[in-house]
Amino acid sequence: MATKALPAGPNEWVVVPGTVQQIEAVVRQCRRLVTKRALLAAGVAVVLIPGIDWVTDIAVLMKLIPEINQAFGLTPQQVERLAPDRRVVVYKTISAGGGLLVGRLVTRELIVRLLRLVGMRLSAQQAAKYVPIAGQAVSAALTFSSLKFVCEQHIQQCRTVAEIVLQIE
Repeated sequence: MATKALPAGPNEWVVVPGTVQQIEAVVRQCRRLVTKRALLAAGVAVVLIPGIDWVTDIAVLMKLIPEINQAFGLTPQQVERLAPDRRVVVYKTISAGGGLLVGRLVTRELIVRLLRLVGMRLSAQQAAKYVPIAGQAVSAALTFSSLKFVCEQHIQQCRTVAEIVLQIE
């Protein structure tokens, strides 16, 4: 099956994965993007300004999660353009899989809720950053691993939905 191109806006096209190989390529692309952004957030985590790391984490996730959804063809706008039977399957799969952010409009409140799921790591990260050098390294590592964890879970949920939608075709 070929890749399907969908208009996302007046001058914008979104490619929806149409084969298992394309889904795997999207997974690899998303993981590379997540790694780059998590490294950026980890760099900010070493700065000793209180709260800047939380603001950065929220900003990174607010941008990353919709980009991952779009790469899989699972933004709310893309899902709404699906045929009604496929749309029902997508929503059922999202509900059954517990996808908090798949196919949904990503809001700041959802991101904060998501960050609370890894709250213990981020609380340790806040405390660690004030220990000179070693604490800042721990802070950066915890930020990196937390963002990678959250985004990997999201990528896996998107992959599952994309594979199920592919199976019904």
